[in-house]
Amino acid sequence: MKLCVLKENPAVETRVAATPETVGKFVQLGFTVAVVKGAGEGAAIADDDFRGAGAAIAGHAAEAMRDADVVLAVRAPEGDFAGCKKGALLIGLLAPHADAGIVKRSAAAGLTAMAMEFMPRISRAQYMDVLSSQANLAGYKAVVDAVAFFHRAVPMMMTAAGTIAPARVFVMGAGVAGLQAIATARRLGAIVSATDVRAAAAEQVQSLGAAFIMVERDGADAETAAGYAREMGGDYKRAQAQLIAGHIRNQDIVVCTALIPGRPAPLLVSEEMVKSMRPGSVVVDLAVEQGGNCPLSRPGEIVTAHGVAIMGHANVPGRLAVDASAMLAKNLYNFVATLVDAGQGELSVDYDDELVRGVTLTRAGKIIHPQLLEARDD
Repeated sequence: MKLCVLKENPAVETRVAATPETVGKFVQLGFTVAVVKGAGEGAAIADDDFRGAGAAIAGHAAEAMRDADVVLAVRAPEGDFAGCKKGALLIGLLAPHADAGIVKRSAAAGLTAMAMEFMPRISRAQYMDVLSSQANLAGYKAVVDAVAFFHRAVPMMMTAAGTIAPARVFVMGAGVAGLQAIATARRLGAIVSATDVRAAAAEQVQSLGAAFIMVERDGADAETAAGYAREMGGDYKRAQAQLIAGHIRNQDIVVCTALIPGRPAPLLVSEEMVKSMRPGSVVVDLAVEQGGNCPLSRPGEIVTAHGVAIMGHANVPGRLAVDASAMLAKNLYNFVATLVDAGQGELSVDYDDELVRGVTLTRAGKIIHPQLLEARDD
């Protein structure tokens, strides 16, 4: 068995899909491993570190992919996979909703493309949950970035010259990123509040020492079977906007984390809300790459509007590339290990397995994932 690790485009991605630790584990599973030269540069991993773990260093992607049974990438690779073995597994954060081209290219090349962000949220998949591992870091980094840009102290300080009031931080969305943002802001001494459409999030938010606010409502559950927030109806959105408008004007830092898988990010912080905030306040939009929770945010930019800084950093986990790569690499290894028959030393993929079925986009030249088929029919 051969496994290769691709080098990402450094203009958009600093993470790498394997580390020396996981390379060593892959070797123990029976793989020969090829890593593209310089693949770990953005995550402070030298080629010699990969060599020391048992990998060969390939001069370019085509060389690494030649005869590979498994291709690991952080983002969807560019190009047409010329020379790649038919039936090879392409595994990574492929973002097929944002890049339909990767699905078409994978099918045309006869690859079995597997998008790790589609991993079912069940107990045995928690060690493979790339969305959670990366969102955890994004939530932490969002608060650190905001505080670094904020022109006031965060905790209360009592001095002979007077008392400095603590900053107020409002977190919108109490998923993995939101909960980590709450915890980080609390550790820094802020007064923290949070909101979410899921009533079940209240207990988690309050356990971290934050106040929970939400619109009271009747009707359908706001949480999907997979544990994600469900898009709400118009009446709820209007009531939510009214509640948020009254709360947000008193906040110093707002961290937006609301995402709906496969859909544009919901708009939560309007321009009118931004206008109501005090000059010098900060909004961090972690959903900016999916359209943004604030219409004023711009991918890869810090925009100042009405005296408020709106941070739209792209690829926030990649801003912590060392830790993000380590966690992502472990997620990928844990999944690939389930696809190997250790006794026979060969790949043995059970396409009826819930995990495999959940992530597989293409197989034998065809697009097979239900979400992609539904989107194509719309």
